[in-house]
Amino acid sequence: MGALKSSANISRLAKISSRSLATIVEDKVSQNNWENHAFLNYKKNVETLNVVRERLKRPFTFAEKILYGHLDDPYGQDIERGISYLKLRPDRVACQDATAQMAILQFMSAGMPQVATPTTVHCDHLIEAQIGGEKDLARAIDINNEVYNFLATACAKYNIGFWRPGSGIIHQIVLENYAFPGALMIGTDSHTPNAGGLGMLAIGVGGADAVDVMAGLPWELKAPKIIGVKLTGKLSGWTAPKDIILKVAGILTVKGGTGAIVEYFGEGVDSLSCTGMATICNMGAEIGATTSTFPYNMRMADYLKATKRGFVAEQANLFADHLKADEGAEYDQLIEIDLNTLEPHVNGPFTPDLATPISKMKEAAVENGWPTDVKVALIGSCTNSSYEDMSRAASIAQDALNHGLKAQSLFTVTPGSEQIRATIARDGQLKVFEEFGGLLLANACGPCIGQWDRRDVKKGEKNTIVSSYNRNFTGRNDSNPATHAFVTSPDLVTAFAIAGDLRFNPITDTLKDQDGNEFMLAEPTGAGLPALGYDPGSDTYQAPPEDRSVVSVAVAPTSDRLQVLKPFKPWDGSDAYNLPILIKSKGKTTTDHISQAGPWLKYRGHLENISNNYMIGAINAENDKANTVKNVFTGDYAGVPDTARYYRDHDQKWVVVGGDNFGEGSSREHAALEPRFLGGFAIIAKSFARIHETNLKKQGMLPLTFADPSAYDKINPDDNVDIIGVTSLAPGKNLKLVVHPKSGEVWETELAHTYNDEQIEWFKAGSALNKMATKHK
Repeated sequence: MGALKSSANISRLAKISSRSLATIVEDKVSQNNWENHAFLNYKKNVETLNVVRERLKRPFTFAEKILYGHLDDPYGQDIERGISYLKLRPDRVACQDATAQMAILQFMSAGMPQVATPTTVHCDHLIEAQIGGEKDLARAIDINNEVYNFLATACAKYNIGFWRPGSGIIHQIVLENYAFPGALMIGTDSHTPNAGGLGMLAIGVGGADAVDVMAGLPWELKAPKIIGVKLTGKLSGWTAPKDIILKVAGILTVKGGTGAIVEYFGEGVDSLSCTGMATICNMGAEIGATTSTFPYNMRMADYLKATKRGFVAEQANLFADHLKADEGAEYDQLIEIDLNTLEPHVNGPFTPDLATPISKMKEAAVENGWPTDVKVALIGSCTNSSYEDMSRAASIAQDALNHGLKAQSLFTVTPGSEQIRATIARDGQLKVFEEFGGLLLANACGPCIGQWDRRDVKKGEKNTIVSSYNRNFTGRNDSNPATHAFVTSPDLVTAFAIAGDLRFNPITDTLKDQDGNEFMLAEPTGAGLPALGYDPGSDTYQAPPEDRSVVSVAVAPTSDRLQVLKPFKPWDGSDAYNLPILIKSKGKTTTDHISQAGPWLKYRGHLENISNNYMIGAINAENDKANTVKNVFTGDYAGVPDTARYYRDHDQKWVVVGGDNFGEGSSREHAALEPRFLGGFAIIAKSFARIHETNLKKQGMLPLTFADPSAYDKINPDDNVDIIGVTSLAPGKNLKLVVHPKSGEVWETELAHTYNDEQIEWFKAGSALNKMATKHK
């Protein structure tokens, strides 16, 4: 356990809130500049929290304050970290265009006239990087016109704010326009926690969770444990905020944050910009954390003012005591990082938690046989595309230009938003990047999520890329399993682009200028906020019309991109016998393995079509091949979705067997919708990533874990299994798996689950949406 001490910065703000709560008259202060129906609720949140204070009589962490201040029933809610299921009332919902399609299709089936909670949709995922920003955007608008028209009309119909293609990446737009300290938001993207940089609890969820909140229902979350990260000292030189989370990822690994919120504190916090804090929170998704957050401070207030939300900062100042942890608050785990001694890090390849300090990178690259020729260097993304990031990277590029050097690697720049693009165009950083040899990509996710038509290497060719992104699983960026992808700060990405070599350390190594003279790159410099303020750029926002009754949602019956959903069948009331194992997946099985992105993104609104990608990236333990499994009836080998369809069409339920942290990665609910659509009954794994487990429950699948993890090794891909005890499914009560091998004796093992009473009702109804629909009838 660790106790917290407040920083002087936050204490100075807290003096403003010395007035008693009863004397504060909170008028209807807007959350943002775009909505006339969304207001700050600080006073109500504090009143709700005070009910819990009276019950628990202990100090709270900042994350707990936000959670308990948003409880649906503070008087009756059971509260125990890691145990209780909290019923919460989020302030907002944010959806990106790939996941919004299915979320809105589900919301439409609930039959409600408008969303009950402020909601926005952001078009950022469907824009493929190919030849450059403007042309790529124009091509995406043409190719995805049907989807964009559906989203635009649905948003207009259901009172949802719509950010058109070219606006920017969802998380950057949320930070610039909607995030505010002390708020609770859910978003249909795993990197929603980015908003923690503004003192928010922003949590990635599947579309079904979003639909609940959009429909006005309380949202359920298992009470997270709290991991405290105490920051001391101050960043300097080549070390950037990104290095903090790269270090934390190395400590906690990709599953060390599962079921927990990471809360940063300490005097080191005040040396970070607001956008730097957002970078740290953003990549917290890579350690499996529920979310990450920072306490409110002046850097956040400055950012709010710079983004024309000074009215929010004024209210936050009044409630500053509420926007930090209590003295003596305790953490379930405590990590301390000295920023004075923290080195720049490079994480990867193939996993975001393989952390290597820059001083050890040359040695590690040689020892591991990593390709040292850096083919492509990519800066930007939702993780690192702030004004500060771009300014620091531009200062390095300008230093190289001053010595007659340009990028040796292909160098791409992805602005996080139209506002960032317009501002760096005005202030000159963009011109520097272009002179450096950089290619400006669209204000969108692009290569970070696999939306990259990469042509400089052939598929299967071993190569290295470095990026300032967040996720680097095998094939993630370019669908090439031989690409060694490393994540680091924009500063080091730019340095690697100049050297063209993974072994280069800008802190110790020299380069040769155009005349052959050796020199060292100067340390990066850059302002946290633009001195001239932000340039908003083009207007890309569509507000809902005043008269929404005349709007019709555009869904063509013949579309291969959009498909109105049909309800799943309820559970038949019996245990399951003689189920084939569709696939026993070997090794890491992320949502990218289960439901790939890239070219499949275009089918995110069409469940039947996108189900053709189910588990095609997973490795079959039987033959070490992807997308090749044996049909137990015919004996033939075929693709995973083809075999699943055969079973479904012959009324045969099936299961999948997987390893640790199954479903790690994106919030992609298609990874749960697809097995349900294809006739699956259960996913049995050693353990699950939080969002994927919840998504499976929401869709009526059974996510079950081996009570004895060694059973995974014992089970064979061609075994048949029975799942016994479903008829008496109850919280905390294990089920029984009976395994029938092709040869050998039948054996049994127990299966655990995390269902509570309400979630069991989802399963019985066939899905959470089915259960919700019955309540509205």
